[in-house]
Amino acid sequence: MDISIKNTGWIEVICGSMFSGKSEELIRRINRCRIARQKIQVFKPIRDTRFSKTDIVSHNDSRISSIPVQDSQELYHLVEPETQVVGIDEAQFLDNGLVQVCEQLANEGKRVILAGLDQDYRGVPFEPIPQLMAIAEYVTKTLAICVVCGNPANRSYRKVASEERILLGATDNYEPRCRKCYRLETEKHVEAEPPLFEENKD
Repeated sequence: MDISIKNTGWIEVICGSMFSGKSEELIRRINRCRIARQKIQVFKPIRDTRFSKTDIVSHNDSRISSIPVQDSQELYHLVEPETQVVGIDEAQFLDNGLVQVCEQLANEGKRVILAGLDQDYRGVPFEPIPQLMAIAEYVTKTLAICVVCGNPANRSYRKVASEERILLGATDNYEPRCRKCYRLETEKHVEAEPPLFEENKD
């Protein structure tokens, strides 16, 4: 997405499952802003140390330097007045205050580009991404390829036994699944539910 609107701010959200190219698309947009000689700052959650402590790294090994932050307030205070473009990767790992921070940055005339998971491993909306999608001017939903059937995949299937909502990992812990293959796999691990009505034995 290449946008050339002047003298106004806005929010762009790039969302989807793991392995769908979210970080790669974020990096592509940031690099185009650099070609345009815009002032850019890029951030990532400090907890995301999978590939690098400071760089944003895609699964295709594209990378761009970034500033690790603890939370949304730290991010906001680090944005310099002359910055024109703010990039944020793995936005789902930041707190819900990120919604207000992005709104404020856009109101200050900055272009805010975020990338993050829109669903967790259970298929549940992963805040604050849904809230950011609602207030964004532009939303791009990326799809991976299901490793089982080859159809478009929008779910991140967790291969290891853990109920922690946030579990860092890549292909060691996750794989992309389409709706059908995700459902078939998860149903294997769900105990049979009791019947709605007990059988009358009288």
